[in-house]
Amino acid sequence: MQHLAPPESFASHCAHLNIEISDEEITRLGQYLHLLLETNKQFNLTAIKEPDVAWHRHILDSIALIPFIQDARTAIDVGTGAGLPGIPLAITQPNLNITLLESTGKKAKFCQQIVDQLQLKNITVINDRAETLGQNNRFRESFDVALARAVGPLNTLLELTLPLTKICGRVLAQKGARTEEELKRIGDALLELGGGDVQVYEAMPGVDPQPLVVIITHESKTPKQYPRLPGIPKQSPL
Repeated sequence: MQHLAPPESFASHCAHLNIEISDEEITRLGQYLHLLLETNKQFNLTAIKEPDVAWHRHILDSIALIPFIQDARTAIDVGTGAGLPGIPLAITQPNLNITLLESTGKKAKFCQQIVDQLQLKNITVINDRAETLGQNNRFRESFDVALARAVGPLNTLLELTLPLTKICGRVLAQKGARTEEELKRIGDALLELGGGDVQVYEAMPGVDPQPLVVIITHESKTPKQYPRLPGIPKQSPL
């Protein structure tokens, strides 16, 4: 299977993050990127078309979460899109069982194709909405970690993610320039949904613009009425 080789800077970035990736994992990451960019020619999966940029924005941004999930055994990637950050994390963290949740059928189908072609046995793909899954007793409060990238502002994504995490579990939201503004508006959502401690970390020190990781602890049970019906959290954030 064809794969894209990483740029020369990839190894130094990994070393800076204290992340070790084997040659086999790099090959599989390159296979994933090749399939992603080839499929992107048929229907829109990503705005990024340059391989070197994709290695940075898709792969490095994803694996930069590794230091924050070392103790997790189960994770759900909410609104995974083309499988980010879930697929790179599954490739590099084989002991982590990851559920990829995606509401758009074509994107969920692409994720399943990646899982099948790369034989990623630690990934489950679900084509559904977070509002629906969060009200399903099989999935509610069942994950150690919920991941969210480009899902929406914090007060919206908390309603989509906190109900899926165990008590004392965590939400990891990948954020950027608007983080401070979003943090000012999450007080009501935190209180209503059972959220607790909020911490903000630099994901890749020394990189500009600096990607951030916002970590929210699930402190107490989320009331049963949350998440609300599909579309309501986005239309009317807490």
